Amino acid sequence: MFRASCGVEKDPAWREVCLRARDLGPQDEVIAKAFLETNFRVRPAGEDGLLTGYFAPEYPARASRSGTFTAPVRPRPADLPTADVGTNGGTAPWLDRAAIDATDEAQPLAWMKPEDLFFLQIQGSGVLDFPDGRKLKATYAANNGQPFVGVATAMRQQGLLAADNTSGEAIRGWLADHRGPDADAIMQLNPRYIFFTLQPWDGKEPSGAAGVTLTPGRALAVDPSKHDYGALYWIDAEAPSLSGAFPTYRRLAMALDTGSAIKGEVRADLYLGAGAAAGAEAGRVKHRLKLYALTPVLDPAYASR
Repeated sequence: MFRASCGVEKDPAWREVCLRARDLGPQDEVIAKAFLETNFRVRPAGEDGLLTGYFAPEYPARASRSGTFTAPVRPRPADLPTADVGTNGGTAPWLDRAAIDATDEAQPLAWMKPEDLFFLQIQGSGVLDFPDGRKLKATYAANNGQPFVGVATAMRQQGLLAADNTSGEAIRGWLADHRGPDADAIMQLNPRYIFFTLQPWDGKEPSGAAGVTLTPGRALAVDPSKHDYGALYWIDAEAPSLSGAFPTYRRLAMALDTGSAIKGEVRADLYLGAGAAAGAEAGRVKHRLKLYALTPVLDPAYASR
């Protein structure tokens, strides 16, 4: 995993250890373990935090509005500011979700079920399946600059879902069962809105914000203001708060992506793959996280390379 994905880190020490890994080539588990122990030192990244999961969804779609396919997949609006909106001194946030929902889209890219589009926007990308057998990849194009607000807490407080049953699967099921004004009201609690582009599907895993293909179970979305893309971490996550979850996640993982809800030093989102099974697992990940950063050990022999 590290040998295939390293190289995005700009720090010389990381470039050096990447060269060492590539010089070594494919190795068995024993040699790989020895390489990590020799070339890295481990330190805690902070106090206890939170691990969640995400995935690349695959949803049915239609080329035109019909039946339950009433939510337009919108391209980036022509009047959306080109600067980052709402952050880093950019322009003020654009229209919120409710205002966008109330606006007709002249040229939608496709049509989806509302709850499916809502979750596609949370994940940031996915695959759309059309009745004629076509598959198109929906990729992130822009956002409206509004903050991300999770709906699980509000649904729990309103008694719509049990405290230990606010998984992504449970939320999506409730939205589907209450499609219409009730579901719209819940989804509009999250004002953030994502616009997409559609591309031919290549059958590959998506790329993260670092521009590297994500490895299921080994790629992390992190806060880029706290962590560098390409860095290695040991995640030690336990004590899940959602029913049906795996009890622990303990493994080496690489920072290759980010997300609007991923803020803070000990806050990470583990990429778990594509499709329904990955989605079911990802929706149940809400674990207490201990995060350990692996720091490369410099070797003068590589300094001139």
